[in-house]
Amino acid sequence: MKRRFCSRGTIAAVTIIAALPLIAWPAEAQQSISSSLGVIVYPAKGQSAQQQSKDEGECYNWSKQQTGIDPVAVAKTPTKQEGPAVGGGERVRGAAGGAVGGLAIGAIAGDAGKGAAIGAVAGTMVGGHRARKNKAAKEQQAEQSKASTLQHFNKAFGVCMEGRGYTIK
Repeated sequence: MKRRFCSRGTIAAVTIIAALPLIAWPAEAQQSISSSLGVIVYPAKGQSAQQQSKDEGECYNWSKQQTGIDPVAVAKTPTKQEGPAVGGGERVRGAAGGAVGGLAIGAIAGDAGKGAAIGAVAGTMVGGHRARKNKAAKEQQAEQSKASTLQHFNKAFGVCMEGRGYTIK
């Protein structure tokens, strides 16, 4: 007796699921420019969805021209720095300071070289902590700058849309 692994119903269901990405979704399902910017637009003068879409496109282009900001490019700009926190010299300064301190303590204890080595290692660790802290601060500052830039663009977009009879929030 042979067993069937797929029934006709299963094949039909798989075919329908595979075809879903090919179905054209209605225009309402597509994200508008205003919603992608995080701006809420209300057609206060009864503008149609087509008119609103046209106005949003024109205001988007006008805002880019007036502000010199391309929100797509700004949004794609990375604010996280890849790799280890380096570049500020914090580890080297920490190692040097630790070595000097360790040298002094080692001299008192009777082994200046050992004290300097221990101090240098400890200083490197403290310097690494400072480097990570500075990296995080720079990333936070970059995020704030990015948000401020996008907010400036959105303000221009809102002014344009209000001028065309929309309420903006």
